Amino acid sequence: MARYIGPKTKIARRFKDPIFGPDKSYEKRNTPPGQHGNSRRRTKLTEYAIQLYEKQKAKYTYGVLERQFYKTFELAARRKGITGENLLKFLEARLDNTVFRLGIANSRSQGRQLVSHGHINVNGKLVNIPSYQLKPGDVISVREKSKSLEVISTSIATSNPRKFNWLNWETKELSGTFLAYPERDQIPENIKEQLIVELYSK
Repeated sequence: MARYIGPKTKIARRFKDPIFGPDKSYEKRNTPPGQHGNSRRRTKLTEYAIQLYEKQKAKYTYGVLERQFYKTFELAARRKGITGENLLKFLEARLDNTVFRLGIANSRSQGRQLVSHGHINVNGKLVNIPSYQLKPGDVISVREKSKSLEVISTSIATSNPRKFNWLNWETKELSGTFLAYPERDQIPENIKEQLIVELYSK
């Protein structure tokens, strides 16, 4: 499936937020992209533009293209509860995102690559679909023959154990458990999900 592989710092500067993780280039120059940066005259954004901006930010953050993003939104809309919060919960429950959250990968794109290349098991079975939706109780683990991979061991060693209330990580076994869908206040991403709901509701 197609994925955005262009310059990430430029996108982060557009959203004024290091959405792809720590970025030294962004820290040095966090003004909007373009030759004149902040000095450019910018017209006031319309309501639609603001809503679209927020959707694009969420898509880039989780590495999801439009079709899959909309399918996730439809799933969230059918679920009981607040649609916007459900959307973020389902995005967080993606396998590639969870591999990143557990510290097995140092970015979502790397997590997606590990999954698609067959290095990750779910409940003891190989799953190579990055968008696979986890359910409470699912166990995510590194395949036995992949435990010696340098990219995995380096990520785990440098991840400063990321602790999230909805995940449990066992370093010795290189496995983690998806305990429950996270609550909105537990998700650290700076996304105004209500604007996305308003956009799709037009």
